[in-house]
Amino acid sequence: MATAMISVETLVPKDVYMTLRAHGLHRQTLAEQCKRLLALYFYQEHLLSLGKAAALAGMGRWQFIDFLAENNVPVIDFSDEELEVEFRSAEHLAAELG
Repeated sequence: MATAMISVETLVPKDVYMTLRAHGLHRQTLAEQCKRLLALYFYQEHLLSLGKAAALAGMGRWQFIDFLAENNVPVIDFSDEELEVEFRSAEHLAAELG
């Protein structure tokens, strides 16, 4: 089943594009990098799940996890409150088993 796609256009100043092109970043590479960095940002901001961010980046989940690691973005990022709940749950389970 094919995924429906929406086109999003970004304008880049010509001098910026020419500088990037001089460094080997042509339109296709620039578009791919933009999608990956957007996916990373939206994942980091908790706007997209891991799977949705990986899809935006055009990567599989494990490939996207590697990309996150390369960019020092944690795959699991709990708030202090969420972490406290997890620790309490683990302590409760340990008490029941032990």
